[in-house]
Amino acid sequence: MTDLHPAVERVTARIVAKSKDSRGRYLELNAREAERFPGRGALSCSNLAHGFAAALDDKAAIKGGRGPNLAIVTAYNDMLSAHQPYGRYPEAMKLYAREVGATAQIAGGVPAMCDGVTQGQDGMELSLFSRDVIALSAAVAMSHAMFDGMALLGVCDKIVPGLVIGALRFGHLPAIFVPAGPMPSGLANKDKQKVRQLYAEGKASRADLLESESASYHSPGTCTFYGTANSNQMMMEMMGLHVPGAAFVTPNTPLRSALTRAAVHRLTQIGRESEDYRPMGRVVDEKAIVNAVVGLLATGGSTNHAIHIPAMARAAGIQIDWQDIDELSAAVPLIARVYPNGGADVNHFHAAGGMGYVVRELLDAGLAHGDVLTVADGGMAAYAEEPGLDGDVLAWQPAPRISGDPAVLAPVSAPFHPDGGMRLVKGNLGRATFKTSAVEPERYTIEAPVRVFSDQESVQAAFKAGEFDRDVIVVVRFQGPRANGMPELHKLTPPLGVLQDKGFKVALITDGRMSGASGKVPAAIHVTPEALNGGALALLRDGDRVRLCAKSGQLEVLEDISGREPAAPPAAAMGMGRELFAMLRRHADGAEQGGSAMLAEAGL
Repeated sequence: MTDLHPAVERVTARIVAKSKDSRGRYLELNAREAERFPGRGALSCSNLAHGFAAALDDKAAIKGGRGPNLAIVTAYNDMLSAHQPYGRYPEAMKLYAREVGATAQIAGGVPAMCDGVTQGQDGMELSLFSRDVIALSAAVAMSHAMFDGMALLGVCDKIVPGLVIGALRFGHLPAIFVPAGPMPSGLANKDKQKVRQLYAEGKASRADLLESESASYHSPGTCTFYGTANSNQMMMEMMGLHVPGAAFVTPNTPLRSALTRAAVHRLTQIGRESEDYRPMGRVVDEKAIVNAVVGLLATGGSTNHAIHIPAMARAAGIQIDWQDIDELSAAVPLIARVYPNGGADVNHFHAAGGMGYVVRELLDAGLAHGDVLTVADGGMAAYAEEPGLDGDVLAWQPAPRISGDPAVLAPVSAPFHPDGGMRLVKGNLGRATFKTSAVEPERYTIEAPVRVFSDQESVQAAFKAGEFDRDVIVVVRFQGPRANGMPELHKLTPPLGVLQDKGFKVALITDGRMSGASGKVPAAIHVTPEALNGGALALLRDGDRVRLCAKSGQLEVLEDISGREPAAPPAAAMGMGRELFAMLRRHADGAEQGGSAMLAEAGL
């Protein structure tokens, strides 16, 4: 077996050391809960009768304690393209469970908002905190103590992290994520982005833009760019929570159905009454979290996971921060080019070798932990294989050793970039994430005067008024978790891209988030502490000179701003339900910890 890379070994050891107490408490909780809730047979007769009253064909089996009873926790809705296929999953999964002497019930539903629909809209201010609502909803679903395993149906941005967090608090049970897969390829992402930029320049009409967008997002399934949703699917493979190779098989195909069936069957085989008990709390350990980060870096995944990974880890008693991610990024090369870090979409990535190729390359180079417990037999090596149908039989074979498209997948020995492209920048303005994988190296360092704004609409207005025709660093503050829920600032990408294409030195600094699909403009995002929580961004004024450098990890204002009074934050917004999330904003912790009031108040 290949020796582990020294950086991966060092960072993992540090995470284990600093997580010792919290991880110990978490494992003790799981052991205690497993003893307190051994199964539905421990419920009172009245409790149990309520639980199977509507079970129809499964009533006798659930009543009689025959076989495991699986919880289906679903994020189905039919507005969200990625989750539309889930509508028919539960009935099929119940049939698959009966094939192996088990039962399944829909334990509950969780909300699933589409960031694509809410980008630039008021509803985006609910997005980050929807992750915590999803975690709470999953906990409500599982609180009935009727179940022996968790089948988790979720794909998109906050849904998977929320389901992970909620399910981990029931970590004495096994869990498998059941994906739905990406939609078939439509209009190429680079062509879609070109029309967006033309629209920002006033050279394309709204009708042109809508036609372009609807040709790209055109059918059931996940959007095909490599944003947060598809990064989620990659991570579930790297953490061993999928049936191997399940991530990027398109919906409504025989192979997709076979993988869902295999997930249900496998979940019945790894419960506490089996001889192969694999509780989620043991699958998601420090090594699994490191593997998730490594996979994210190797594939150029979404910056949103600089927030979600620490939050998910906390739910399992594991402590990870941006320094850990930065050190792993320096060691893990970029071996995938998927839009926005390349021209291919996730279907091209899958066809070129996909996750099986990536996992094998990382294991062979000692960059990922192979000795981990996964829901599949064989540890991470099982995820270096790809599924297929031999007639009607699901089977796995080794992933190709040579990339099917050298422009999309490269070996570790000849990567697209020597590092993973997610760097920590820090200084007197705070700590932030800088994603370099889609930024040209000559733009890694930007020093320029700032223009300071408190919302993205004001940035757009200044752009349209021609106020940015020069080198500029745009600062958008009061966009952190406590200020307004940390929305993705999707409207900033086209105008800043236009300025950059005109030859100006342009950068963005914000305590908000950018879309997981954003890329080419240098950006220090997730700045913490945020402006509303004592952060130095609140002290900046127009014209202050700032230096942002990914090479040196520098985020510095070059003026003396120490004696200034902080700017007053905007008033809290009402409408679109935002006022209902005031409690979550008030108690949220920093972006580096995950931006979660729920986890902070729980002491996790």
